[in-house]
Amino acid sequence: MATVPESEVMQLHAEVCAALSEPKRIMLIYELSAGPRHVNDLAAALSSPQPVVSRHLKVLRERGVVTAERQGSMVVYSLSDARVVQALDLLRAFMATTLADRARVASAPRLPLEAAIDPRSQA
Repeated sequence: MATVPESEVMQLHAEVCAALSEPKRIMLIYELSAGPRHVNDLAAALSSPQPVVSRHLKVLRERGVVTAERQGSMVVYSLSDARVVQALDLLRAFMATTLADRARVASAPRLPLEAAIDPRSQA
């Protein structure tokens, strides 16, 4: 079995991350986590025009995050792999921890202005 060069793996990783960098696309992934949907249903759920949602779905499809299946005149979109939702949930947990840490730092007692300017004044 041939191995994929590390540079290709990194490129794919970057492309998937780029696809996840848009809030509307993240919202689409969460909508699709409930099951396959038509683009019009997704547009209504996101309160976005259908052409905008279609463009976002195209990006997700090109990156392998979602699949599209024609059913008559309609196209049904679904997640290619449910683990993408787990990945997003892990990122949310990471961000929650990071924000909590930042809030603790921001609310920590401050040094008096003189001590912050001249450390010798603490002696």
